[in-house]
Amino acid sequence: MKRKPRNGSRDELRPEYDLRGLLKEGVRGKYVRRYRAGTNLVLLAPDVARAFPSDEAVNEALRLVIRIREIPIRKGAAAPRPGRSG
Repeated sequence: MKRKPRNGSRDELRPEYDLRGLLKEGVRGKYVRRYRAGTNLVLLAPDVARAFPSDEAVNEALRLVIRIREIPIRKGAAAPRPGRSG
């Protein structure tokens, strides 16, 4: 169990670790653009997430969708009807 800090507790940082000079020059969000460029997170709906055991399974499925989209569609060809073979 952690102790509650006493009111008026003193700073226990040693004098040789004076960070005042270092901390005043910090820039908020300095690396945010670089972070966002290398990160692409997507939140899956629970039913979709149950269908994929890993992130690699999701990537495989999406690559398949990309390949299917690249298949040319012949004009005039009849689309197969659901429930019928052949």
